Amino acid sequence: MTAIYLVLVSVMIFGGFALEGGPLLAIVSVWQEYIIIFGGASMIYMAMMPPKIFQHILLFVAGPFKGGAYNKDTFVEVLKLQYESFVNLKRSGLLSLEKDVSNPAESTIFTKYPTFIGNHHALDFFCDSLKLVINYNSKPEDVEQAMNCELDAHHSESAIPPGAINRLADAMPAVGIVAAVLGVIIAMAHIDGPPAELGHKVSAALTGTMLGILAAYGYFQPLAQHIEYIGKDESEYLQCIKEGVIAYLSGAEPMAAVEIARRTISSYNRPTSLELEEAISDIKPR
Repeated sequence: MTAIYLVLVSVMIFGGFALEGGPLLAIVSVWQEYIIIFGGASMIYMAMMPPKIFQHILLFVAGPFKGGAYNKDTFVEVLKLQYESFVNLKRSGLLSLEKDVSNPAESTIFTKYPTFIGNHHALDFFCDSLKLVINYNSKPEDVEQAMNCELDAHHSESAIPPGAINRLADAMPAVGIVAAVLGVIIAMAHIDGPPAELGHKVSAALTGTMLGILAAYGYFQPLAQHIEYIGKDESEYLQCIKEGVIAYLSGAEPMAAVEIARRTISSYNRPTSLELEEAISDIKPR
């Protein structure tokens, strides 16, 4: 849907311009302005970050066009995963999940939850945290500290893509002004030419300003905001895992630990307590 909405931005703006009698050809034909605006902006974007950060950002840019990765069903699944894990830990002890956390792809528990096991950040976060207890007999407060450190690192990392795109959006109007000034310089160099030629060159200069502003506020800023919302959902997903794990390790019953985790979820993603009870009603210890 994001791609459709971005296309509709262009349709509404340029369609309205055409309906008012505006010459679309005057905007489309000045391809030199597109080189100045988008070519210059691309080089600005590349210049402000090392290659590893650019590659990292590319992974996030695709997110808004794939649709929402997190919804109520996604959170129900991770709550079920936690409940089943905790029930088995309570019944059979810590060593009962040793093979599961060491080799999640072969786990008879984790493989029941495809969204979770396909999310390598969440999978590593959950397994690595339980390994601290299973392999090293760590205390709950030590596990919580380790999980908080990872969450802090994740928050910082997820803030990079929207921040970089917003900085590009901030630069776009200035690039548009540069294009406009260059266009005016060209127009002044032909001041003694025919009025139609002069008008065309002034039109091209103004097109550069328009493209810079439109790209900033019509495309890049909405994209950055969408990525930020996706990052919030992912952070909430990891926070849900953390609260469930710490609650269980601190002595809560499996159902109580999962209920604590459920309450960390935003209302638009959170299942009700009844929905959660129904979802886990058929889970049995292995």
